[in-house]
Amino acid sequence: MAESHELGQKGEELAADYLKNNGYKILFRNWKWGRNEIDIIAENKEYVIFTEVKTRSADYYLPPSSAVTHEKQKAIIRAADGYIQRYNINKEGRFDVITIIKGENNFDIEHIEGAFYPTLR
Repeated sequence: MAESHELGQKGEELAADYLKNNGYKILFRNWKWGRNEIDIIAENKEYVIFTEVKTRSADYYLPPSSAVTHEKQKAIIRAADGYIQRYNINKEGRFDVITIIKGENNFDIEHIEGAFYPTLR
């Protein structure tokens, strides 16, 4: 397995643990709608949260959140719309990004709530 894939999987584990430890209930991981995928779907009292997780090593030059491009956002929004329709969700949705940077001896986690909004333009 490629090192970057393993790092990505570790990042998703850390992100799920982070959300659980902060009072979120994890509903799905790696939820697919056609070709689109949402890394983590969670909820709290107010929202269903569609979360994209980006993990990088500390020597990576760009911030991980820069990898959540406009095209990636549109794919996540399409998948979220499919999820809402399939499960007849009545809660408001929110789109978050969790970035994880692997340091020498630790992982730095940043949770960006409401990182983008559901526009398909």
